[in-house]
Amino acid sequence: MYAVFRTGGKQYRAAKGDVLRLEKIEADEGATIKFDDVLLIGEGADIKVGNPVLSGSSVSGKVLHQGKSKKVSVVKFKRRQNYLRQGTHRQFFTEVEITAISASAKKAAPKADTTEAAAPKAAPKKKVTTKKAAPKKAAPKKAAPKKAAAKKTTTKKKAAKKTAAKKD
Repeated sequence: MYAVFRTGGKQYRAAKGDVLRLEKIEADEGATIKFDDVLLIGEGADIKVGNPVLSGSSVSGKVLHQGKSKKVSVVKFKRRQNYLRQGTHRQFFTEVEITAISASAKKAAPKADTTEAAAPKAAPKKKVTTKKAAPKKAAPKKAAPKKAAAKKTTTKKKAAKKTAAKKD
């Protein structure tokens, strides 16, 4: 018998006696953990699939080890920009041995609206027609109004011309 369950944002397939490395779980070594988000339980051709989970079923396991994975180097680099950042990362993990898989007889049904089933539908469906909108014509672009050139005061030049004219 095997099960697919969800923990730490990931899904794992496990059978009784398997040892899995899961995302970090806050539990002491030797403690028993129960996973309730069981998505699928199968044994040969008999497979039960949840919608999205199987209610009443669970996977239990024993915490063997809390640890860190191998060191991974992290390098950020941009050429010709004088940019280089180097670092390392070690991911935490929890090693779990699967001890038991308990299956339930029924699937979790999606929540249905009970008021809709009790009240009869009186109004017939209206026919919805969709019109395709005609493509809009692009409005001609207006030329930006030109700014009037600011008048420059050239008192020094005029004064220089007048004095040069008087000297001649």
